Parts: sequence; C-alpha cells; structure tokens
Amino acid sequence: MELILKYFPDLSRTQQEQFASLPALYEEWNAKINVISRKDIQHLYLKHVLHSLSIARVFSFPPGTKILDIGTGGGFPGIPLAILFPEASFYLVDSTGKKIKVTTAIARALDLRNVATRHARVETLNGTFDVALAKAVARLPRLWEWCAPLLTNKKTHPHGLIALKGGDLTEELRDIPEKTKVYKISDFFSEAWFEDKKIVHVGF
Repeated sequence: MELILKYFPDLSRTQQEQFASLPALYEEWNAKINVISRKDIQHLYLKHVLHSLSIARVFSFPPGTKILDIGTGGGFPGIPLAILFPEASFYLVDSTGKKIKVTTAIARALDLRNVATRHARVETLNGTFDVALAKAVARLPRLWEWCAPLLTNKKTHPHGLIALKGGDLTEELRDIPEKTKVYKISDFFSEAWFEDKKIVHVGF
C-alpha cells in the first residue's frame, strides 16, 4: 500500500481500503483460478496496480466517461482505474471465461458499482465508448482495428486508445497510421521495473 500512497497520497478512505483489499482478494482467487503468475502475484502493487495507475499520470477520466478495457485478464488496468475514478464507467471484457469470473468477483467484493464485466471477444461487441484501454493484449495495429469501430470521435479529452506497452515499439508505431503519442512511465515512477514501460495514446 505504501507504494500506491507514495504516488497517490490524496486517496479517500474508501479508495485506500479498496486498494488495501486487493492482495488478499487476488491471492484467494489465484489459488483457485490462475490469472496472475505466482512470481507476479508477489509484486501485485508494482507490476499490476501501479502499472495500471500510470495511465492516471497522463489522463484523467471525468464523470460519465465510458471506458472499455480490452482483454482485461484479471482486471487490469480497469479495476485500479475504476477505484481511482469512481464516477467514470468501466466495461471490462475478456475472451477467457475464468478470467472474467475472477474480475467480476473482485469488482463485487470491492463494491465497484462503476464496473461492468463481460465474457466476449472485442470483435463481437456493440456500443460506443470514449476510451479503450489495453495492457499486454496485442500489437497496436490490431488493437486499433478492434477498438476503433467502438470509439466515439469526440474532441473531448481523453479519447481513443490508451495502451500499456513495453520494449521497442518502433515497428508497431510505424504500422499504425493514426496520431500517436508515447509517454515513458519512468518519467512518473522511479522504480527500475518501469524503465522500459510506456503508455501509448492513439487518437483520431
């Protein structure tokens, strides 16, 4: 919890309690359904929670913003961001049923009323969203192909695709024609693990 409070010291009591509950919830569910590797579960706050929250260092989601989390897995980045932005609406989708089962249970345990979950492939979705999120799901051109038909073309901020990526993105960025901007997470967080981690924003 100290790691989260280091960068987000102004959390409400409810938000602090929700973040503090995450390790026990994920450890309990991970023992039944493996959604996070055993090595990574020991670094849940660093590699999953804080990594997800890095998006909030660049973007803020105003009340009423509709956010789609593609391939959410165990609920990242959607659940940490839903805690941080309780007045935005988060729609967490994954094609693997057991992962959505865990994500749904954790969202309910945290009483996250701004979170909805669905077991589905993103290509089958209907509806419109202001923002799409993705963490370690697919290459940027494929992500954009999936989410662009579901995104509103608003001029409000933020909009488009926000992806958490790592390593050399030269090829991926070359293959996507839309406007892109890359942010180094190491500019926001001092931990060495974030050295090659990036936030990529793809807009209209």
